[in-house]
Amino acid sequence: MTAGRLRDLPPVARLTARLCEIPSPSRDEGAVAAAVREELSRLGAEVTEDDAAERLPAGCGNILARFPPTAEDGIPILFCAHLDTVPNAGPIEVEVVDGALTNRLPTILGGDNKAAVAALLTAMDVVRSEQRPHAGVELLFTPCEEVGQLGAAAFDPSVLESRFGFVYDHTGPVGDVVTAAPSFRSIDAVFIGHAAHAGIEPELGRSAVVAAGRAVGRMPHGRIDAETTANVGTLRGGSATNVVAERCEVTAELRSHDPATLATQVTAALDALTWAASEAGVDLEARVDSKFSSYRLDPDEPHVALALEVLARLGHEGRTVSTGGGSDVNALIKNGFPAVNLCNGMANIHTPSESVAVVDLERVVDVTLGLIAAAAEMR
Repeated sequence: MTAGRLRDLPPVARLTARLCEIPSPSRDEGAVAAAVREELSRLGAEVTEDDAAERLPAGCGNILARFPPTAEDGIPILFCAHLDTVPNAGPIEVEVVDGALTNRLPTILGGDNKAAVAALLTAMDVVRSEQRPHAGVELLFTPCEEVGQLGAAAFDPSVLESRFGFVYDHTGPVGDVVTAAPSFRSIDAVFIGHAAHAGIEPELGRSAVVAAGRAVGRMPHGRIDAETTANVGTLRGGSATNVVAERCEVTAELRSHDPATLATQVTAALDALTWAASEAGVDLEARVDSKFSSYRLDPDEPHVALALEVLARLGHEGRTVSTGGGSDVNALIKNGFPAVNLCNGMANIHTPSESVAVVDLERVVDVTLGLIAAAAEMR
């Protein structure tokens, strides 16, 4: 975005645009992490970084910024956002269309989750410049969220002073509070057949592609019920049309809020894979991985109640919603730290149509300031 157009935008939108134009696909977050560290240094934060970059590996570790309390009462709170994006298919040049930031070029914007990163940094800039009292604020910026919340899963919450945390990482209007998210299981399967010349001696071959096709036809697909989904994401195999395919890979995912239903669907997928391999006379290697675990929050839990109270004060409806997606909240809760995901107005994420309205960026800054002020009044 040109400097002239940037000057016309509020600070949070300017920062969002700048961060979005720094590509940061998962495991390559180093450049945007450097920009965030620079902002945190300017804000006077106490910054530490763990060794997740080496353990995962990733482009950076989990970056934790601490702002010591300036109020005598209240409780410290955490805000979290991730630094990585899904892969971008080309450059990112931010423009404003109908009041929203979007990419002028045909790939993602990267507002998931840099819109949240910018909102948190902007809110703390306001707190610092206006000397607003607070009971202690911690900001956590994680890598590798888009590939299974790996950064947050590797983070040790015992180093936190905060009582609970808030994550901004969901589509939907500002005011929606995510109180339920599913568990996620991935399946990686490889069919191994026997290659043969397709025109001279096809009967000597055993096609891994045929086996994979049969398996996909019998595996669970789409919406299974209100809380459960299944999808086959990729099927890759073969080398040429005149060769009976020796190898074919299938990747799939299953999600559910209900552990028993999830287990049933995983079993159904594995049964389909095994049956297809047997029918085609090929070998099968299959692996199931748990990417993240489900949670369900009660609206009366302190951090959920505080979010709903602050949203109501700011004129938002404050609805509780369920999601089929995951976020760093899944990992934080699994690691024993209470957190809740708040919608931040992102639209069409992971697509070339991705956008975030400037007014929603400003609303998230206001929500963050409201949470900080409310936490300073808690006991």
